[in-house]
Amino acid sequence: MNDTPSPDELFYRRTGMDKHRVGKMVATALEGMDDGELFLEYAQAESLSFDDGKLRNASFNTSQGFGLRSVLGEASAYAHASELSEDAIKRAIATARLVHYGQSGVQALTPPPFGTNRQLYADVNPLKEVAFEKKVELLQQIDAYVRAKNPHVKQVSVSLSGHWQAVQIIKADGNMAGDIRPLVRLNINVLVEKDGRMETGSSGAGGRTSYAQYISEAGWKKMADEALRQALVNLESIPAPAGEMPVVLGPGWCGVLLHEAVGHGLEGDFNRKQTSAFAGLMGQKVASKGVTVVDDGTIPNLRGSLSIDDEGTPTSRTVLIEDGILTGYIQDRLNARLMNMRATGNGRREDFASQPMPRMTNTYMLGGKDKPDDIIASVKRGIYASHLGGGQVDITSGKFVFSASEAYLIEDGKITSPLKGATLIGNGPDALTRVTAIGNDMALDEGIGTCGKAGQSVPVGVGQPTLLIEKLTVGGTAV
Repeated sequence: MNDTPSPDELFYRRTGMDKHRVGKMVATALEGMDDGELFLEYAQAESLSFDDGKLRNASFNTSQGFGLRSVLGEASAYAHASELSEDAIKRAIATARLVHYGQSGVQALTPPPFGTNRQLYADVNPLKEVAFEKKVELLQQIDAYVRAKNPHVKQVSVSLSGHWQAVQIIKADGNMAGDIRPLVRLNINVLVEKDGRMETGSSGAGGRTSYAQYISEAGWKKMADEALRQALVNLESIPAPAGEMPVVLGPGWCGVLLHEAVGHGLEGDFNRKQTSAFAGLMGQKVASKGVTVVDDGTIPNLRGSLSIDDEGTPTSRTVLIEDGILTGYIQDRLNARLMNMRATGNGRREDFASQPMPRMTNTYMLGGKDKPDDIIASVKRGIYASHLGGGQVDITSGKFVFSASEAYLIEDGKITSPLKGATLIGNGPDALTRVTAIGNDMALDEGIGTCGKAGQSVPVGVGQPTLLIEKLTVGGTAV
């Protein structure tokens, strides 16, 4: 059952605003500009966290507001407010018109995005589908289940979150585009202790859908078992070796390294400003043959997918690197116009108080022809990283440092001892040229990615097949 209000109900009937008058106000605000839009948003969010056998936090938040942006040349002016009223929009127009001072543009509006009736996710509000008491009961069940499975479990942390967002984007010519966006996530962390040693494991999943598949018994037990398995593996880990060696990256979530070390460097703003390691390399070889990287916001129900971006442009499947050749950038409307390229539907913002910028959606490498077992068997001595943790990347140089939350030693073509303290150090563009084997097991992550840029966070997806990088620097503690 779905009793969620429509955008017209949220933005007009409830607020008293008139859709036609608002459209005329936007036209006035953007007269003589190159581009811009009015972004209307209504959002609800909830979060529950269960830790150490107790409900530690439960929150619910409703927010609404608008952002009015005007763009002229390379400059933009932005005004926003948490009040949805015609008076507030009128006050914002004065700020939006300030971009005229000291700037010049083409004095002709960039054509609006083409329309679409595509909807990549169900029109469901996950916050309304399950009673609060049932959610608390679920967290208790997960906690009890994990603790009963192994005597070494010392702490279980479980979090459940849901988000529901309605947006409408209005352009100067009256073009309107809207979207209703659900988003859910379940995450489980387990801490185990044995002989005074403590280690952790985690698992999570989510997407633009209802809670149903994640709160089903089969769904949450699978995640709980995985978090416990990872923690117990880490409990037996030995210090990681250090030095340059072959590294095999597992499928799925390890694509976060590709996202950080390569994906950000392919965003339009960094390339237009010549601050990316990939700037000026369009059409050139930037990766090993067989490496194809895409950004695809059109996959139904995925965490990073969007029917339209936050400028009203339908998302697309953009090939960034094809068979080792740089073929595309991730573009919003402003940078695409200034680079004389096509907007790819990647103009994203955290909320109404934030300006859009080019951001990734679901970024992944396509699979190859190699069997994962054969890739492992080809390595005399190296590292197999099945899960990656946090990392840091320098966009300009492409240098990265990533920790491995689950990794193993490869000896004589076999996976042997689990490792502790392994970090992967390298350069994104350079690492792409060192890919020597690409598995046939491409997988997307389970729906846990959040990307930060310029102080804004947005949900994203990552993915890749099993990969062999012939040489990376591994930071370890073994002596």
